[in-house]
Amino acid sequence: MNSRYPMGSWLFGALTARAGDEMSGPALTLAGLAVTGSAAEASSLLAGLTIAAALGGPVLGVLLDRAVRPGRLLAAALALYATGLAVAVAGLGHLPIAAVVAVAVVTGLAGPALSGGWTAQLARVVPQGRRARANALDAMTFDVAGLVGPALAGVTAEALGAPAAVVVSVVLIAVAVPAAWTMPAVRRSAQRADSASMLGGLAAGTQCIARSPRLARATLASCVSCVAGGVPAGCLPLLGERVLGAAGYGAALLSCTALSALAANAVLARFPLPLAPDTVVRAGALVRAVAPALAATGRPDLLVAAAVVAGIGEGPQLAALFAVRHRDAPENLRAQIFTTGASLKITGFALGAAVSGPAAARSLPGALLSAAGVAVLAGLAFRPVPPAVPAVPSRPA
Repeated sequence: MNSRYPMGSWLFGALTARAGDEMSGPALTLAGLAVTGSAAEASSLLAGLTIAAALGGPVLGVLLDRAVRPGRLLAAALALYATGLAVAVAGLGHLPIAAVVAVAVVTGLAGPALSGGWTAQLARVVPQGRRARANALDAMTFDVAGLVGPALAGVTAEALGAPAAVVVSVVLIAVAVPAAWTMPAVRRSAQRADSASMLGGLAAGTQCIARSPRLARATLASCVSCVAGGVPAGCLPLLGERVLGAAGYGAALLSCTALSALAANAVLARFPLPLAPDTVVRAGALVRAVAPALAATGRPDLLVAAAVVAGIGEGPQLAALFAVRHRDAPENLRAQIFTTGASLKITGFALGAAVSGPAAARSLPGALLSAAGVAVLAGLAFRPVPPAVPAVPSRPA
């Protein structure tokens, strides 16, 4: 790492911010269900929190690419996210649900800062010779956060109540603010010399994805997969309540998914597949289609198996997706590519979560089987672009 920015600070900030992020969605959904008693209203909170990323990510990417102190911009985004979550949970039961959803939407504008925005700065603060190791360590923070966050949300909700789980996620995100604030400045010589407008900057990142066949197709497949993934995520409280006996147990299933994703990526890091990352993106979508189909059976053992299978597809797919981005994104648009990609994925997830509540109210198995069908479409519609490249590395962030 930069001599003025130790690796420990990076890892601590990334881990706490991402754990809080992974915890915030399930916690807010559980809080909404506990206070309103409506699965549709609870899922609308999750959708509101995530759907604003469609706008927030690209704008954040442009600002990060141009900022002298991008770390301070990230710190401000983290503070906005934490504050918004606190206001949303405080408003439940006291404000109309539409107002709370509006707060969640504003909060979600900063969501990409915790994923793509943070990782996009890695190349700016890590020397070239140490970047591969830093990427691997950063990738581990996603897996650990995905493992700890949902489990902590479920346990805290059962022990102290669902609103307390949101408060814990707020604290975790707030703790990461100093680590972002102290990131080193970008050298002026490395900054972009052009003074293009914000709209021009936004167009540059979007056009780069659209004009690169590999970036465009990998992004499309991952986004459609996230639409499919948002449906069972929005159904987790009901699945936990009906199948496992408590809504909090449903949120804890996300930790099973994270654990299997971590294990899958660890195996692939040790024994890499002789496949292009583009191919793994497609295969991951097809594997992920199996998970909601298993969950639709309503059997506890198959519900746990569904969580495990979801991770087996999701982990390698995400590793391959970021391998494609690292390979094909130009340096001057790196932050925009990462945050725009993250925004599109979050938005896809939000769309799935938005329809999950109404669909599950009519038929929980029907909603889950529909998600399986969407995941199959993501895999079948994606055609990898030759030539093949070396094996998939461990997941970058």
